[in-house]
Amino acid sequence: MNSIGNTFRLTTFGESHGPAVGGILDGCPADVAIDFAFVEQELRRRRLGDTPSPLTTPRHETDEVEWLSGIYQGRTLGTPIAFLVRNNDCRPQDYDQLRDLCRPGHADYTYQEKYGLRDHRGGGRASGRETVARVIAGAIAKQLLLPSGITFSTTISQHTISCTIHGLPAGVGEPIFDRLNARLGFAMLSIPSAMSFAMGDPDGCWQLPQQQFPDQWNPCGKGENLTLTNHCGGIQGGISNGMPIVFHVGFHSPVTQLDGMVCRQPDGSLVNVAPQGRHDRDHFTRLPVIVEAMAALTIADLTTFPNL
Repeated sequence: MNSIGNTFRLTTFGESHGPAVGGILDGCPADVAIDFAFVEQELRRRRLGDTPSPLTTPRHETDEVEWLSGIYQGRTLGTPIAFLVRNNDCRPQDYDQLRDLCRPGHADYTYQEKYGLRDHRGGGRASGRETVARVIAGAIAKQLLLPSGITFSTTISQHTISCTIHGLPAGVGEPIFDRLNARLGFAMLSIPSAMSFAMGDPDGCWQLPQQQFPDQWNPCGKGENLTLTNHCGGIQGGISNGMPIVFHVGFHSPVTQLDGMVCRQPDGSLVNVAPQGRHDRDHFTRLPVIVEAMAALTIADLTTFPNL
Protein backbone atom coordinates (compact mmCIF):
# COMPACT_ATOMS: atom_id res chain seq x y z
CA MET A 1 0.00 0.00 0.00
CA ASN A 2 1.74 3.14 -1.23
CA SER A 3 -1.21 5.53 -0.96
CA ILE A 4 -2.95 7.36 1.87
CA GLY A 5 -6.28 9.16 1.84
CA ASN A 6 -9.65 8.62 0.22
CA THR A 7 -10.86 11.79 -1.53
CA PHE A 8 -7.57 13.63 -1.04
CA ARG A 9 -5.08 10.90 -1.84
CA LEU A 10 -1.30 10.78 -1.99
CA THR A 11 0.67 8.00 -3.69
CA THR A 12 4.44 8.09 -3.29
CA PHE A 13 7.11 6.34 -5.34
CA GLY A 14 10.88 5.97 -5.55
CA GLU A 15 13.79 4.51 -3.60
CA SER A 16 16.60 6.10 -1.64
CA HIS A 17 19.24 5.63 -4.34
CA GLY A 18 17.01 5.27 -7.36
CA PRO A 19 16.74 8.00 -10.01
CA ALA A 20 14.09 9.97 -8.13
CA VAL A 21 11.37 10.08 -5.52
CA GLY A 22 7.99 11.69 -6.02
CA GLY A 23 4.27 11.51 -5.68
CA ILE A 24 0.84 11.83 -7.24
CA LEU A 25 -1.70 13.89 -5.31
CA ASP A 26 -5.29 13.37 -6.39
CA GLY A 27 -8.41 15.18 -5.20
CA CYS A 28 -7.01 18.69 -4.99
CA PRO A 29 -9.65 21.29 -5.96
CA ALA A 30 -9.18 23.36 -9.08
CA ASP A 31 -8.08 27.00 -9.30
CA VAL A 32 -5.98 27.03 -6.13
CA ALA A 33 -2.86 29.23 -6.27
CA ILE A 34 0.18 27.24 -5.13
CA ASP A 35 2.90 29.02 -3.19
CA PHE A 36 5.99 27.21 -4.48
CA ALA A 37 8.23 29.17 -2.13
CA PHE A 38 6.33 27.68 0.80
CA VAL A 39 6.82 24.18 -0.60
CA GLU A 40 10.56 24.86 -0.79
CA GLN A 41 10.50 26.25 2.75
CA GLU A 42 8.96 23.03 4.04
CA LEU A 43 11.54 20.93 2.19
CA ARG A 44 14.28 23.09 3.69
CA ARG A 45 12.87 22.35 7.15
CA ARG A 46 13.13 18.65 6.40
CA ARG A 47 16.75 18.82 5.28
CA LEU A 48 17.61 21.34 8.05
CA GLY A 49 18.62 24.12 5.71
CA ASP A 50 21.15 24.04 2.92
CA THR A 51 24.22 23.25 5.02
CA PRO A 52 24.61 19.62 6.16
CA SER A 53 24.48 19.19 9.94
CA PRO A 54 27.10 17.05 11.72
CA LEU A 55 24.22 15.05 13.21
CA THR A 56 22.50 14.26 9.93
CA THR A 57 23.60 12.48 6.80
CA PRO A 58 26.37 14.18 4.79
CA ARG A 59 24.35 13.36 1.69
CA HIS A 60 23.35 16.70 0.18
CA GLU A 61 20.21 16.79 -1.94
CA THR A 62 18.83 20.14 -3.13
CA ASP A 63 15.29 18.71 -3.45
CA GLU A 64 14.33 20.66 -6.55
CA VAL A 65 10.72 19.82 -7.40
CA GLU A 66 9.67 19.12 -10.97
CA TRP A 67 5.93 19.66 -11.35
CA LEU A 68 4.77 17.25 -14.06
CA SER A 69 1.00 17.72 -14.15
CA GLY A 70 -2.01 19.17 -12.39
CA ILE A 71 -0.70 22.76 -12.11
CA TYR A 72 -0.74 25.37 -14.86
CA GLN A 73 0.53 28.93 -14.49
CA GLY A 74 0.74 28.46 -10.73
CA ARG A 75 -2.85 27.25 -10.22
CA THR A 76 -4.25 23.78 -9.75
CA LEU A 77 -6.31 22.25 -12.54
CA GLY A 78 -8.33 19.83 -10.43
CA THR A 79 -6.49 16.95 -12.08
CA PRO A 80 -3.83 14.74 -10.43
CA ILE A 81 -0.77 16.70 -9.34
CA ALA A 82 2.35 14.71 -10.22
CA PHE A 83 5.75 15.82 -8.97
CA LEU A 84 9.29 14.49 -9.06
CA VAL A 85 12.48 15.13 -7.07
CA ARG A 86 15.60 13.69 -8.61
CA ASN A 87 18.22 12.02 -6.42
CA ASN A 88 21.39 13.86 -7.43
CA ASP A 89 23.79 12.90 -4.64
CA CYS A 90 23.60 9.10 -4.84
CA ARG A 91 26.42 6.71 -4.06
CA PRO A 92 24.73 3.30 -4.35
CA GLN A 93 28.08 1.51 -4.55
CA ASP A 94 28.64 2.38 -0.89
CA TYR A 95 25.99 -0.21 -0.01
CA ASP A 96 27.37 -3.12 -2.04
CA GLN A 97 28.61 -4.79 1.13
CA LEU A 98 25.00 -5.05 2.32
CA ARG A 99 23.65 -6.71 -0.81
CA ASP A 100 23.27 -10.10 0.90
CA LEU A 101 23.23 -8.97 4.53
CA CYS A 102 20.35 -8.04 6.81
CA ARG A 103 21.11 -5.32 9.33
CA PRO A 104 19.59 -5.43 12.82
CA GLY A 105 16.77 -2.94 13.41
CA HIS A 106 16.24 -2.27 9.69
CA ALA A 107 13.61 -3.49 7.25
CA ASP A 108 16.14 -5.56 5.27
CA TYR A 109 14.93 -8.93 6.56
CA THR A 110 11.21 -8.21 6.43
CA TYR A 111 11.34 -6.83 2.87
CA GLN A 112 13.38 -9.87 1.79
CA GLU A 113 10.90 -12.26 3.40
CA LYS A 114 7.85 -10.52 1.93
CA TYR A 115 9.04 -9.91 -1.63
CA GLY A 116 11.85 -12.42 -2.11
CA LEU A 117 14.23 -9.58 -3.03
CA ARG A 118 15.00 -6.05 -1.92
CA ASP A 119 16.76 -2.85 -2.89
CA HIS A 120 19.75 -2.82 -0.55
CA ARG A 121 20.90 0.67 -1.60
CA GLY A 122 20.39 2.85 1.45
CA GLY A 123 17.32 0.97 2.54
CA GLY A 124 15.52 1.41 -0.78
CA ARG A 125 11.84 2.14 -0.27
CA ALA A 126 12.16 1.88 3.52
CA SER A 127 14.49 4.88 3.62
CA GLY A 128 13.47 8.21 5.09
CA ARG A 129 14.18 9.67 1.65
CA GLU A 130 10.61 8.67 0.75
CA THR A 131 9.28 11.34 3.12
CA VAL A 132 10.26 14.07 0.65
CA ALA A 133 7.05 13.34 -1.25
CA ARG A 134 5.01 13.53 1.96
CA VAL A 135 6.42 16.96 2.79
CA ILE A 136 5.63 18.31 -0.70
CA ALA A 137 2.06 17.02 -0.60
CA GLY A 138 1.67 18.19 2.99
CA ALA A 139 2.73 21.69 1.98
CA ILE A 140 -0.09 21.75 -0.57
CA ALA A 141 -2.55 20.42 2.01
CA LYS A 142 -1.53 23.17 4.46
CA GLN A 143 -2.20 25.79 1.81
CA LEU A 144 -5.66 24.34 1.19
CA LEU A 145 -6.51 24.41 4.88
CA LEU A 146 -5.08 27.83 5.77
CA PRO A 147 -8.03 29.89 4.40
CA SER A 148 -10.25 27.98 6.84
CA GLY A 149 -7.95 28.96 9.72
CA ILE A 150 -6.49 25.47 10.21
CA THR A 151 -2.79 25.56 11.16
CA PHE A 152 -0.19 23.13 12.52
CA SER A 153 2.68 23.41 14.99
CA THR A 154 5.13 20.96 16.56
CA THR A 155 7.59 20.72 19.42
CA ILE A 156 10.28 18.16 20.23
CA SER A 157 10.57 16.60 23.67
CA GLN A 158 13.24 13.89 23.96
CA HIS A 159 12.14 11.23 21.42
CA THR A 160 8.55 12.51 21.12
CA ILE A 161 7.19 14.94 18.54
CA SER A 162 4.12 16.79 19.87
CA CYS A 163 1.76 18.26 17.29
CA THR A 164 -1.11 20.71 17.72
CA ILE A 165 -3.77 21.37 15.09
CA HIS A 166 -5.51 24.73 15.60
CA GLY A 167 -8.73 25.91 14.01
CA LEU A 168 -10.36 22.57 13.24
CA PRO A 169 -14.09 23.00 13.87
CA ALA A 170 -16.21 20.56 15.82
CA GLY A 171 -17.74 17.67 13.92
CA VAL A 172 -14.78 16.39 11.87
CA GLY A 173 -14.26 12.63 11.95
CA GLU A 174 -16.42 9.54 12.13
CA PRO A 175 -17.55 7.35 15.02
CA ILE A 176 -16.42 3.78 15.66
CA PHE A 177 -13.92 2.51 13.06
CA ASP A 178 -12.97 5.68 11.18
CA ARG A 179 -12.33 7.94 14.14
CA LEU A 180 -10.31 11.09 13.67
CA ASN A 181 -7.77 9.92 16.26
CA ALA A 182 -7.52 6.55 14.50
CA ARG A 183 -6.89 8.24 11.16
CA LEU A 184 -4.20 10.45 12.69
CA GLY A 185 -2.59 7.45 14.38
CA PHE A 186 -2.62 5.53 11.08
CA ALA A 187 -0.88 8.42 9.32
CA MET A 188 1.71 9.00 12.04
CA LEU A 189 2.69 5.37 12.45
CA SER A 190 3.39 5.19 8.72
CA ILE A 191 6.37 7.53 9.21
CA PRO A 192 9.71 5.66 9.27
CA SER A 193 10.93 4.97 12.84
CA ALA A 194 7.56 5.88 14.43
CA MET A 195 6.83 3.65 17.42
CA SER A 196 3.92 5.13 19.39
CA PHE A 197 0.96 7.49 19.14
CA ALA A 198 -0.99 9.14 21.95
CA MET A 199 -3.66 11.82 22.26
CA GLY A 200 -4.07 14.57 24.83
CA ASP A 201 -1.78 15.72 27.63
CA PRO A 202 1.86 14.74 27.05
CA ASP A 203 2.28 13.44 30.60
CA GLY A 204 -0.22 10.63 30.26
CA CYS A 205 -3.73 11.94 30.76
CA TRP A 206 -4.99 8.34 30.81
CA GLN A 207 -3.38 8.05 34.25
CA LEU A 208 -5.53 10.81 35.73
CA PRO A 209 -8.07 9.85 38.38
CA GLN A 210 -11.63 9.37 37.19
CA GLN A 211 -12.71 12.69 38.66
CA GLN A 212 -9.97 14.68 36.89
CA PHE A 213 -9.96 13.34 33.35
CA PRO A 214 -13.28 14.73 32.01
CA ASP A 215 -12.79 18.18 30.47
CA GLN A 216 -15.20 20.45 32.30
CA TRP A 217 -17.30 22.93 30.32
CA ASN A 218 -16.14 26.51 30.16
CA PRO A 219 -19.16 28.72 30.90
CA CYS A 220 -20.28 30.27 27.59
CA GLY A 221 -17.15 28.83 25.98
CA LYS A 222 -16.92 27.59 22.40
CA GLY A 223 -14.27 26.66 19.84
CA GLU A 224 -10.82 26.55 21.41
CA ASN A 225 -12.32 27.76 24.72
CA LEU A 226 -15.05 25.14 24.85
CA THR A 227 -13.67 23.40 27.94
CA LEU A 228 -11.42 24.38 30.84
CA THR A 229 -8.90 21.62 30.05
CA ASN A 230 -8.08 19.55 27.00
CA HIS A 231 -7.12 16.15 28.38
CA CYS A 232 -8.87 14.40 25.48
CA GLY A 233 -6.77 16.22 22.89
CA GLY A 234 -9.72 17.80 21.11
CA ILE A 235 -11.42 14.55 20.08
CA GLN A 236 -14.35 12.80 21.73
CA GLY A 237 -16.08 9.73 20.31
CA GLY A 238 -13.74 9.93 17.32
CA ILE A 239 -15.01 13.41 16.35
CA SER A 240 -13.36 16.80 16.84
CA ASN A 241 -14.94 19.03 19.51
CA GLY A 242 -13.44 22.36 18.41
CA MET A 243 -10.61 22.41 20.93
CA PRO A 244 -7.02 22.13 19.61
CA ILE A 245 -6.15 18.65 18.40
CA VAL A 246 -3.12 17.55 20.44
CA PHE A 247 -1.18 14.33 19.87
CA HIS A 248 2.29 12.90 20.35
CA VAL A 249 4.37 10.55 18.22
CA GLY A 250 7.29 8.59 19.66
CA PHE A 251 10.24 7.63 17.44
CA HIS A 252 13.15 5.29 17.94
CA SER A 253 16.74 6.45 17.49
CA PRO A 254 18.64 5.84 14.24
CA VAL A 255 19.57 2.16 14.20
CA THR A 256 22.71 2.17 12.05
CA GLN A 257 25.75 1.67 14.28
CA LEU A 258 28.68 3.25 12.47
CA ASP A 259 31.28 1.41 14.56
CA GLY A 260 29.92 -1.99 13.54
CA MET A 261 26.74 -4.06 13.41
CA VAL A 262 26.14 -7.81 13.65
CA CYS A 263 24.35 -8.63 10.40
CA ARG A 264 22.58 -11.80 9.28
CA GLN A 265 23.84 -13.66 6.22
CA PRO A 266 21.56 -15.65 3.85
CA ASP A 267 22.49 -18.93 5.56
CA GLY A 268 21.55 -17.53 8.96
CA SER A 269 25.08 -17.03 10.21
CA LEU A 270 26.17 -13.72 11.68
CA VAL A 271 28.96 -11.37 10.69
CA ASN A 272 30.17 -8.08 12.14
CA VAL A 273 30.17 -5.29 9.55
CA ALA A 274 31.24 -1.64 9.79
CA PRO A 275 28.65 -0.04 7.48
CA GLN A 276 29.65 2.19 4.63
CA GLY A 277 27.33 4.81 3.17
CA ARG A 278 25.91 7.95 4.72
CA HIS A 279 23.49 7.83 7.63
CA ASP A 280 21.69 10.14 10.03
CA ARG A 281 23.13 10.19 13.53
CA ASP A 282 20.11 12.10 14.85
CA HIS A 283 16.96 12.33 12.76
CA PHE A 284 14.64 13.90 15.32
CA THR A 285 15.11 17.46 14.09
CA ARG A 286 13.93 16.36 10.62
CA LEU A 287 10.69 14.87 11.94
CA PRO A 288 8.46 17.85 12.92
CA VAL A 289 7.74 18.93 9.34
CA ILE A 290 6.99 15.31 8.37
CA VAL A 291 4.55 14.93 11.28
CA GLU A 292 2.84 18.18 10.29
CA ALA A 293 2.64 17.05 6.66
CA MET A 294 0.93 13.78 7.57
CA ALA A 295 -1.47 15.64 9.87
CA ALA A 296 -2.33 18.11 7.09
CA LEU A 297 -2.92 15.32 4.58
CA THR A 298 -5.21 13.57 7.05
CA ILE A 299 -7.25 16.68 7.83
CA ALA A 300 -7.46 17.68 4.16
CA ASP A 301 -8.85 14.23 3.36
CA LEU A 302 -11.57 14.60 6.00
CA THR A 303 -12.45 18.25 5.43
CA THR A 304 -14.25 20.12 2.67
CA PHE A 305 -12.75 23.42 1.56
CA PRO A 306 -15.58 26.00 1.74
CA ASN A 307 -13.27 28.94 1.00
CA LEU A 308 -11.96 27.52 -2.28
